[in-house]
Amino acid sequence: MSTPSIPKSNRMPVGSVQCDNTTLNLLKANDFVAKAIREKLSDVLVINVCSSPGSGKTTLMQETGKRLSDKLNLAVLVGDPETDRDAVRMKEVGINALQIVTGGMCHIEAQMILQALDHIDLAGVDLLFIENVGNLVCPAAFDLGEDIRVTVLAATEGDDKPKKYPRMFLTSELMVISKADLLPYVPFSVEAVTQDAREVNPTIEVMTISSLKGEGLDEWCNWLLEKVAEKKARLATT
Repeated sequence: MSTPSIPKSNRMPVGSVQCDNTTLNLLKANDFVAKAIREKLSDVLVINVCSSPGSGKTTLMQETGKRLSDKLNLAVLVGDPETDRDAVRMKEVGINALQIVTGGMCHIEAQMILQALDHIDLAGVDLLFIENVGNLVCPAAFDLGEDIRVTVLAATEGDDKPKKYPRMFLTSELMVISKADLLPYVPFSVEAVTQDAREVNPTIEVMTISSLKGEGLDEWCNWLLEKVAEKKARLATT
């Protein structure tokens, strides 16, 4: 018998213990809503993109839209405490986008996604990105009904983040090192950050990109196309 998967909200680094607190009831309720989202979006690949503020998530989404618009029908739900600036930036390059304003909250919750689905047309969409609020702490605990979680880490942030914020990297399938064009000018080791990330999560994939210079974007786009194809293939056999 296969071991049941552990909700991302419950995954903890080895050697750690989570103490009882009132947040647990909230996370259990969130997991219930996340399950409903997965059922509702069973034919769409959903990717939750997390990072610190200023890592380049929005620019990456824009460049992805430009490169894949003729291959995939994609949409983006964008989370921010205030303003709709990021959604406007998406729409400027032709991406179907909707802003989720969290009203000061430092993360998106599954119920916000469920509400947002009533306000965005996802008919025929192959790939839905959720651009989470910039934060490496709180978003790690909230399952949003995604198929894949990607954490973007900018070269300008320093290479010590996987060990400082292990839960985010533990619950991610891919770490994208962004702003690679700045690597020659900042104290950041791709080798060190990769080692730390894989000590936290041995199965995490790692990719290095520069959205401004185009470095690594073909690899990123091919990875997305592969993941969309994999989900479609799974659906075809069920």
